[in-house]
Amino acid sequence: MAGDVDAIFERLKRLAAEAGLPGVEESTSYGNPALKIGGKSFVAVKNAETIVISIGLDDKDHLLEMAPEIYFQTDHYVGWPYLPLRAAMIGDEELRFRLIGAWLFRAPKNLRHVSEIRPDRRPAPAGRRGAAACGRGGRSPFRSGRDRRRRPAASRS
Repeated sequence: MAGDVDAIFERLKRLAAEAGLPGVEESTSYGNPALKIGGKSFVAVKNAETIVISIGLDDKDHLLEMAPEIYFQTDHYVGWPYLPLRAAMIGDEELRFRLIGAWLFRAPKNLRHVSEIRPDRRPAPAGRRGAAACGRGGRSPFRSGRDRRRRPAASRS
């Protein structure tokens, strides 16, 4: 069992390195192997089957609806910005994308502006394809309000 946890943690470290996430620290969170940025855990291996990622609550709800075979929630995580996922059910491409999102969610502002780590597009989970698969009309879930241009009040309906 410890070997499975170690293998999952090695997978997370490899994917974080491939994604080019700066400032990642190997550590523990509540006794579990974890990756941290700025002292904050953004992903941890809970057990031989479960990885827990940091995520915004809106994005959490979307993932729970879109891919319940990968993402799930227990009472412990309700209302908190963490989401358990089944390690064996998620592919490397999507897990790498989720690691980038978790890193962006937890990283200090001075590191969040590193353009090389922003994903170009969101992979569709569990075999879904197209812009509708992400539930946001193809928009990145990582855009901040500052990135969007507001229309003048007179032209809003």
